[in-house]
Amino acid sequence: MERIDSNINWDNVIKKEARGLDDADLGEVQEVINDNVITQKGVVSKDRYYLPKSLIIRFDGNKLWFNITKDEVNKYKTD
Repeated sequence: MERIDSNINWDNVIKKEARGLDDADLGEVQEVINDNVITQKGVVSKDRYYLPKSLIIRFDGNKLWFNITKDEVNKYKTD
């Protein structure tokens, strides 16, 4: 099976929305480092998430979709 992330131009995902299952808001993509996509959510108190590329389902040009729920995302949260 071909990995989904091999078809993604990573320059195009910066500043795009990250979404999870049930349209969960995972923030905005800030950068891509190695096997992680770093997203940031919030205006005043910003939450940062280091999401593994292995969780990516698809990129439709506007949103980067992850196979993760809004409850599961907290285990990828950083300070």
